[in-house]
Amino acid sequence: MSAEKEQVEMQDTTQTEVDESQAPIMDHLYELRNRLVKSLVALIIFAVICGFFVNEIYNFLLVPFVDASGTDEQARLIYTAPQELFFVYLKLALFGGIIIGFPFISFQIYAFVAPGLYKNERGAFIPYLLATPVLFILGASLVYYGVMPFAMEFFIGMEQEGGEGLASIQLEPRASEYLSLVMTLILGFGFMFQLPVILTLLARIGVVSSGWLKSKRKFAVVIIFAVGAILTPPDPISQLGLAFPTLLLYELSILSVKWIERSRAKKRAAEDEDDADDDDEDEDD
Repeated sequence: MSAEKEQVEMQDTTQTEVDESQAPIMDHLYELRNRLVKSLVALIIFAVICGFFVNEIYNFLLVPFVDASGTDEQARLIYTAPQELFFVYLKLALFGGIIIGFPFISFQIYAFVAPGLYKNERGAFIPYLLATPVLFILGASLVYYGVMPFAMEFFIGMEQEGGEGLASIQLEPRASEYLSLVMTLILGFGFMFQLPVILTLLARIGVVSSGWLKSKRKFAVVIIFAVGAILTPPDPISQLGLAFPTLLLYELSILSVKWIERSRAKKRAAEDEDDADDDDEDEDD
């Protein structure tokens, strides 16, 4: 009887431990669900708001094309299916909702992760949370004010005027194709401009170092050009326009990682000095 009683007690203890381990997991899953629902609701709200201004947003994105065309009368886009422009506006509203809601969604990610971090880790994470949307806006601004005007002038300059023995060749892009081009460039540049955030975070957890980044520079150049070719349309202007700023960001990331290493070394030296002082006091006692 005593053996059976011990076996029952052991089973009860094991079941209790399993239940206790499952409880935190369920809490995390509920928290994750709540954060995802909030992010989805925010995305829908921002997309609906952008939906009221899709004409203004699209005309704003068209400025590089209109300026390169010379006059408003010469700037002409077409759509070749009855529903095409509707889906262009729908896609644009969703795209605008993602861009505007990105800081809120980033905060939800941070709020989910923060309880598992120490206080100093939470403080160290906040600058990266703030830098992410700023760098994304910088990448999007480079597309709008730098790459797109230059690219539009280059491609429109390839037009051919009609004349004796010559056919007229005019650029008349589809509305959906132009939006896809702009969206691809903005997302590509915005993603690649996160390189300093990613590398400095990896440096903080000890995955990479400034010396390692310097030694892998030639591989980084190849990877940056390869990723740039994937994230941008197949034309050299946008690819080079993405690759060169990203290379500059890579060099800035090396400086940022080096600064982190120096700060960590100073902090470690100060801690060692405090430990040495404590040992000296113990010996005096």
